[in-house]
Amino acid sequence: MPVILCIETATKLCSVALGRDGVLLAEQELASDRLVHAEKINVFIGAVLREAGVDMRGLHAVAVGIGPGSYTGLRIGLSAAKGLCYALGIPIIGVSTLETLVQSVGLKGQAQWPMIDARRMEVFTQGFDPDGRAHGEAAPLLLDEAWAASVDSCIVFGDGADKATELWSRHPRITHRPGVRPHARAMLAIAEARLASGTTDDLAYLVPLYGKEAKVTQPRKKGA
Repeated sequence: MPVILCIETATKLCSVALGRDGVLLAEQELASDRLVHAEKINVFIGAVLREAGVDMRGLHAVAVGIGPGSYTGLRIGLSAAKGLCYALGIPIIGVSTLETLVQSVGLKGQAQWPMIDARRMEVFTQGFDPDGRAHGEAAPLLLDEAWAASVDSCIVFGDGADKATELWSRHPRITHRPGVRPHARAMLAIAEARLASGTTDDLAYLVPLYGKEAKVTQPRKKGA
C-alpha cells in the first residue's frame, strides 16, 4: 500500500497532494500571481501529512512536477522533493507537468494539446493522442494563426491556452477547455505506476525541464 507525496509547482498553482494506492488522502493548493511557492510548499506538505494522519517516515516515494514551466517554481518544488527523498531514503519520481495537465483534464477520444504559459503569446506544449499518449517533445510554441490552421481537430487547455481565447474562436476545429490546471492529485496514478514498475529517477541527476534557456543579462554599469 504505497503512500506517495505529490508536489507540483511549475505554474502559478502551488499544489501538494498525498495518496495511498492511487486514492487521494489530503490536498493543499493555492494559486497566486505573487508566486507563493517558497513560503507555502513546506506548510502544505506538513498540512497534508497531518490531515491524513501519516508520519513522514511512512512515505514510500515523492513525485514532483519537472515542468516545463516557471524557473523559480520548478527549482522550489524539486528542491523540496529532493530534500525529503534524501533524508528519508525513498525514491523520487519526476513527472512532466504537461502529462499532469492531461490527467487533470481527464478527457479521451480527441487529440490534446496541454499548454503552459511561457509569456506573451508563447506556450510550452506537447501533443497527446486521443488515448493520452504523448508524441514528440515538449517545446516552446508561438500561438498564431499559422499553427492553429495547421492542426487537426483537437482540444487545448492549461493557462497557456486560456490566454488565446480570441484565436480559438476563429478556429472551430479547436476546442478550448478553460481553467484546467496541473493539480498534484492528478500525479498519483502516474507516480504509482512508475513506482510499481521500478522506473523511478536518479535523485542526484533529476533536473527540471525548463522548456527553454533563461535569458540572463548583466546590469548596465553606471555611466556606460
